[in-house]
Amino acid sequence: MKTRIERDSMGELAVPSEALYSAQTQRAVNNFPVSGQRMPKAFIEALLLAKSAAASANAELGLITAEMAQAIIASVEELIADEQMMRHFPVDVYQTGSGTSSNMNANEVLSTLASNRHNGKVAANDHVNYGQSSNDIIPSAIHISAAIALHKGLLPALRHLSAVIKNKAASVDHHIKTGRTHLMDAMPVRMSQSLLSWSSQIDQNITVLRANQSALQTLAQGGTAVGTGINAHPDFSANFSKQISRLTGIEFTPADNLFSHIGTQDIAVSISGQLKTVAVSLMKIANDLRWMNSGPLAGLGEIALEALQPGSSIMPGKVNPVIPEATAMVAAQVIGNDTAITVAGQSGNFELNVMLPLIANNLLSSIELLGNVSSLLADKAIATFTVNEAALQSALSRNPILVTALNPIIGYEKAAAIAKQAYKDGRPVLDVAEQQTDISRAELELLLDPAKLTKGGI
Repeated sequence: MKTRIERDSMGELAVPSEALYSAQTQRAVNNFPVSGQRMPKAFIEALLLAKSAAASANAELGLITAEMAQAIIASVEELIADEQMMRHFPVDVYQTGSGTSSNMNANEVLSTLASNRHNGKVAANDHVNYGQSSNDIIPSAIHISAAIALHKGLLPALRHLSAVIKNKAASVDHHIKTGRTHLMDAMPVRMSQSLLSWSSQIDQNITVLRANQSALQTLAQGGTAVGTGINAHPDFSANFSKQISRLTGIEFTPADNLFSHIGTQDIAVSISGQLKTVAVSLMKIANDLRWMNSGPLAGLGEIALEALQPGSSIMPGKVNPVIPEATAMVAAQVIGNDTAITVAGQSGNFELNVMLPLIANNLLSSIELLGNVSSLLADKAIATFTVNEAALQSALSRNPILVTALNPIIGYEKAAAIAKQAYKDGRPVLDVAEQQTDISRAELELLLDPAKLTKGGI
């Protein structure tokens, strides 16, 4: 590989000839051959947008020239438009805890591109990074990238999932099925009631995520190294927030306390905790679908999920619930991501959290995974499953738990005896109740009507 020699404050270093970055990025590449996993594209794009906003703010404040700012802004636009952009950002996730390597990577790449546009050198530290520190721009980029991902990705996906569930619930409202508690037969429910429970879970998650958006849209920018704002213009923080709001279409504001946004990642931890709740909700829905689909002969067989692919390399004709399984795996990963973020959030030592790249990576991973799989679950599982009415009726007609409806009339003990006899004989509870009570069959049919029982009351 052809190289060129670059220099930083620590001396000279060989860098690939075609690389847009310089010595500090190369040092990070050399120092952190840990995972081969680069920082998420969404994070890099947010970091670049932050550099653009900073250039606009500094130009407006008269701290860099308008021409220099425009060169930086145009370079950001070029990078974001480049489908192969990530080749310029090779730094591993597992790097310095402040994310300084990623910050300098962006500074160096933009310095190279902007210098080519500008009549004179646009320096990585003195111009692209003017008024900034890794310690405030990396936490800001975490918030910016997560806010964009929530706004454009996860929240629309969850709204879509909720809408699909509600539409499906309306279409299956006439189906009555055996309810189950402890995985054991319980009182009947409408299939729509089961589904609307799912949509309620999703709607609750949407509400809480939206409530947390306002905190996510507050930024550390302007605090620079430790929160005091050293080397930043007093108006830089507010001006930066105005510029990044313009670029993203999302309203960002300076944090009330810049120290807390640099020294802690409590907001990211809180968002991650809510993402974990979304994961738990999706796991519940996925497992309900798997149980209802189980069989088709030896399981519940209440529904048939859309057949998407062969389910076995050895058993011909087998079809598996692949979308719910993928959903469950996503949920497990998000729960794991949250555990790592929780530990990382505890690493706010005095004036700086030192696990910022991990937090950025896991937070964005969780948001992306949940958004993608929510759409799949909606479109390829819930919207397309069919109901096996014969299986529903077969189980329902033999469900002795229906006798619960007779409790107010004959008492719990007598009802329990009827249920046990029905279980023992394998007979419908209606027949046993007719034999063991003075209630007419016509009245029993009315009292034990599954559709009526789904409406509650006495």
